[in-house]
Formats: sequence, structure tokens, C-alpha cells
Amino acid sequence: MSARFDLLLAGAGHAHLGVLRRWAEPSARHNRPTGRIGLLSADGHAWYSGMLPGLLSGRYQLPECRIELDALCHAAGVELLIGQATGLDSASQQLQLSDGRALDYNYLSLNLGSLPAMPVQHGSGMQVLAVKPFSAFIQGWQHWQSTPQPLAILGGGAAGVELALAIAAKVPTVTLLTSSTLLSGHPPALRQRALKHLARRGVRIQEHCPVEAIVYEQLLSHGRSVWQGHRLIVASGASALPWLADSGLACDEQGFVQINAQLQSTSHSNVCAVGDCASLAHSPHNGVYAVRQGPVLAQNLTALLQSQPLQTFRPQRRALALLATGDGGALACWAGITGEGPLFGHWKDHLDRGFMQRHRIP
Repeated sequence: MSARFDLLLAGAGHAHLGVLRRWAEPSARHNRPTGRIGLLSADGHAWYSGMLPGLLSGRYQLPECRIELDALCHAAGVELLIGQATGLDSASQQLQLSDGRALDYNYLSLNLGSLPAMPVQHGSGMQVLAVKPFSAFIQGWQHWQSTPQPLAILGGGAAGVELALAIAAKVPTVTLLTSSTLLSGHPPALRQRALKHLARRGVRIQEHCPVEAIVYEQLLSHGRSVWQGHRLIVASGASALPWLADSGLACDEQGFVQINAQLQSTSHSNVCAVGDCASLAHSPHNGVYAVRQGPVLAQNLTALLQSQPLQTFRPQRRALALLATGDGGALACWAGITGEGPLFGHWKDHLDRGFMQRHRIP
């Protein structure tokens, strides 16, 4: 593709979905920047991570958990480009794709997400499924379901807990391993509620158990075997896409793109970054914050192309946490106050379905 894009949106994450939705609204189409705009996505769907546990537990069907990008892009006046980004040359303003194509841009917005931190693997005795990218994970999980086996989940955050509760009834045994305490960073009361639900489902917990290597069919922690089996799901903390560190953009020590309060790269003013691939103080790698960045990003992309002043993104001080418990209920936490039960499950379902509805084009 030889023509240059005035603006290239790389990745169909939550923030970019919010940008497209705003540009697609009939009353706000005048806010779309003029010029050629493209959205690069690995496939034709955008997956909503909040509904993944419900999908695995059987409460949702596949079409309910993904957004058709073609219709949304068409309504927003944006070209949909299917491909996988594998490199960026910020000096020549060119994004490289896995199939050999290169996309030239004047302005670039990155909403590419992150990858789970993977332990080193030696040998082929264990099948490993990373929870991201979602399309590959779902395909792998469907294959596993044809022959259920005991499995381990690496990661004791919200994602690991939700996954364990969602699949506990679908496999012989589930072991959840975490490098620190379960749900560290959340109030102890939420941890206690989660432990109760996990115990009720028969999930085995190993805390303070950092897994540094997979050796054939064994997980090793501090050099000793802590679990043995053939299937592992990795839902550990976020790690940056490796090629970002070689892009020429300023990155933090972990390889995430450093941005300012206007969501711009601190080194390249024609590049924005949001969501999990970006590094901004007081903005955790969390979908809630990515969704909140969407409206500011939409305004700022238009302002950038028109040389207008940019808005400031102010991260919220607190974020509501709703963790699906696999039975229609949910655990809840807000400002240190916790709760659980079907009412919170209905609330989570309402929020999740509302997000999907807002981004679907009839």
C-alpha cells in the first residue's frame, strides 16, 4: 500500500473503538478529521475482554463478545486494514506489517494492547495458551475443550481469578499460581471473597510462587517443580510488545510507550498511544482506563490534524472492579468497599452489554 495515511490508528483496542464510535455518530461526524484515515486490526473483529470469562463459562456466545469492525469503520469514514504490526520506524513514519507491507503515516495512534509475561519454556511437553491475543486464545481453548485435561493458570490478578472460576467446571482440576498474594493491590476483603469462591469450585491456589520456567511438563519456581501437567494458561501481568523498544519512540524501562497527559508520545508529537501499550502515571494497564481515554483521544486526534490545542486526560482516582464468579454473580470493589452476589453479576452484565451495544452499527 503506497499511499500515505493522514492518520493511522494501529490496533482495535477499547480507546480506538471509542474514537470510531464518536466519529460514526451522525450528530458528531463533523468532528472526524479530514483526510485519509485507516484502522489496522489483526482481524475483522474487536474482542471485548470483559466478556471473556462469561464466554468461557457458557453464559455468552461468540458473536456477543466481538464487534464487527467493517460496519463501524464504514460509518466513521475509516478504512479497515487487516494485518499484524511487527515494527515501527518513527523517523520515516512507517509501520511494518508481518506480511511485508509497510504503512506510511503523517499521524499515528497506537492502541495495540500488551502481552502476558511468559516464562521461559524448555521442551515441548506443555501446551501454553496466552490469554492475549483473544482470538488465538479462544481458538486454542475450543480445541482443548474437545479433550479436557487438568490445567494450571499463571497469574493471580483479576484475569486469573475470573478465568479459574469460569473454567473450573469444564476441566478435571484447575491450579492457580501467583507470584505474590492473590489479587494483590486490591483490599484484603476482596481476596477473602475470591478465595471462598475458588475453594467452592475446587480450584487449587499456590501463592508466592513465581514461575520462572517451563521445563517439559513441569513449572519451576525457585528451581523446584511446583506443578506438573500438559496445559497452561498464562494470564500474568502485562508486558510490552517487543518491537516498540526499537521504534525510536521514548519508552519506559518495561518497553511501554511514554506519553504525556495529552496522550502524545513524549518524544514524537505526531504519535499518540493509549491503553496497555502506553505508560502514563496513575493510569494502570486496565481496560477501564483505556475506555476513559477514548473521548479525549478522539478530540486530540482531530485537534492535532488541525493544529488546535489539545485536551488533558485526567485519570480517575478510583475504578470500579467487577469480577465475574462464573455462576452469574460477581465480586465488587469500590473505594475499599467490597460485595458479591447476583446483583453485582447483573450490573456487570448490564455494563458489558451496554459497551457492546454502543459500538455496534445496526
